[in-house]
Amino acid sequence: MGRAHEVRAKKIAQTNAAKSALYNRASKEIYLAAKSGVPDPNDNLALRSAIEKWKAQHVTRDVIDRAIQKAKSKDAADFIAGRYEGFGPGGVAVVVDTLSDNEKRAFSAVRAGFTHHGGNVGNSGCASFNFDKRGVVSFDTDKGVEEVEEALIMSEVDVLSVDKDENNIEVICTPEAFEQCKQVLQGDLGIEEFTEAEVTLVPQALVNLNDEDKAKVQNLIDALDELEDVQAVYHNANLD
Repeated sequence: MGRAHEVRAKKIAQTNAAKSALYNRASKEIYLAAKSGVPDPNDNLALRSAIEKWKAQHVTRDVIDRAIQKAKSKDAADFIAGRYEGFGPGGVAVVVDTLSDNEKRAFSAVRAGFTHHGGNVGNSGCASFNFDKRGVVSFDTDKGVEEVEEALIMSEVDVLSVDKDENNIEVICTPEAFEQCKQVLQGDLGIEEFTEAEVTLVPQALVNLNDEDKAKVQNLIDALDELEDVQAVYHNANLD
């Protein structure tokens, strides 16, 4: 069928694998949030936040509903959160969060991902000190930075920065102010949808790499990102 067909087939397979991994992560996080309290987002703040986070990443409603229904059943699974840290090519710091029903499997898979792509797993804390825990909320709007910033400050939201790139505004706040930040944006400014809404790790500074190391780090991130038990991969590489 030729090289062009092979390339298209590979891209489709990669897209499907990425979508499957995304839905798997969303399902587990929403499931846990629903299981931790009332399985109703109107009465469960953690569940509402999880739903908003994954909706912003285009997770479909049926995936969300199935995860909530699963949490209501008696045959509920137990997932354990894990965090593994290490370094990739060029000294890039990498932090991997997992959510798994088998800790040994999760660690083995993450370690193999590092090892096979020129990295190594280190001790707890060896890489995470390069990051800050932050609330990140972004959305498309025709409003200006000053208007958004003023609304947040007037509501005493602990805002760290407000930046705009074309029509997208990104607000970074402290983790403690995350929910209040979303409420102000939705209630006072009428923002209906977020393109990102989560508490995450933000690198304090980016590491510049040569082209060869950029490719190696990207391969490492992609490999870790595709693992069944991985929820999130953070790094401080400048891949632009």
